[in-house]
Amino acid sequence: MSTKISVTSHLEKDELTIAFQGKIDSSNAPALEEEIQKIVSENPASSIVLDFDGLEYTTSAGLRVILRLRQQVSDTSIVNASPEVYDILEMTGFTDMMEVQKAYRVLSVEGCEVIGQGSNGKVYRIDPDTIVKVYLNPDALPEIRRERELARTAFVAGIPTAIPYDVVRIKGGGYGSVFELLNAESYASLLKTGKKSLDEIAEMSIDMLKLIHSKTVKEGTMPDMKEVAQGWAAFLKDYLPAETSEKLVALVDAVPKDMHMMHGDYHVKNVMLQNGESLLIDMDTLCYGHPIFELASMFNAYRGYSELDHSVVEGFLGIPYDTAGALWRKSLELYLDTKDDAAIQAVEDKAKIIGFTRIMRRSIRRNGLDTDEGRAVIENCKSQLIDLVGRVDTLLF
Repeated sequence: MSTKISVTSHLEKDELTIAFQGKIDSSNAPALEEEIQKIVSENPASSIVLDFDGLEYTTSAGLRVILRLRQQVSDTSIVNASPEVYDILEMTGFTDMMEVQKAYRVLSVEGCEVIGQGSNGKVYRIDPDTIVKVYLNPDALPEIRRERELARTAFVAGIPTAIPYDVVRIKGGGYGSVFELLNAESYASLLKTGKKSLDEIAEMSIDMLKLIHSKTVKEGTMPDMKEVAQGWAAFLKDYLPAETSEKLVALVDAVPKDMHMMHGDYHVKNVMLQNGESLLIDMDTLCYGHPIFELASMFNAYRGYSELDHSVVEGFLGIPYDTAGALWRKSLELYLDTKDDAAIQAVEDKAKIIGFTRIMRRSIRRNGLDTDEGRAVIENCKSQLIDLVGRVDTLLF
């Protein structure tokens, strides 16, 4: 007796979609292939999408049908494969041979607490055991795959980090990565609620940061932050005085290549405390480079972005501007292992150069020149850079 399988199809422009319903095995594979060939001959197309939303299972007989179709039309892909079917395709090498998209369960974050935030997404607590990072980019699947690779790299290197165990579609649009973090609370929350003092948070934070910076990575496994910063500096050529622009580019160029790991967006909302253990989250910004680039990112999180509007940092990290400033200062003191004001100020000035370069470029690219608020940010960055670049001769420390 033949197992039940049926297909439907539709042609849109030059793409043919074939949807499956049921199971494929040796009893129905020949008839299925004959039907698919009829559909393909009657609907010539340069690409074929196989929609597996209704496919419950397939044996090797079904895989051979798919393989012959792919040999016939090279631009053949699969969408909405259930976890069970996806596992079969992955195990047999189909995911290496062609594009295969897994079917994702849908999750709502409406009314959920925002417990973390980075440049590419927000982290929500779904329940006491579970958090989800929702990506700003609605087509974030490549970003999610990349972040999982980076998180695994950090984990293997000995960095305590949360590894996502599932990918979901977010109700309303977009994708998210799901993590199990039982009773985990961000450093920002611990500070805001008074469960930890500012000094305790600073010490915990810098201990984690030094651990990250102690690891070296292989070239090509993650972005080189120096190259990114060189792009920022070059972008400002037409927006800064020539003398300032030339020296800024030279300062960044003079930073030596450094293969030490960096988080890239390190602040108190991107580190969680779970049962006494600190865990790093939001790993899509993982990179390598000289620590001045990391300190620049931290300066922006605690001071730079909120320099003109002090409410920004409270909205972002949930702590007042003065508290964020004190945390930044204490963090520098601990990272540099000194209380010498002049030494701390010298490094802060170097971090500010990279930080304001990034903010100025970001504001211009986001059409800041077209608004009063944006122009104020850009002018502040420009003024700061003219002053700082004029008196700083190296970004090294």
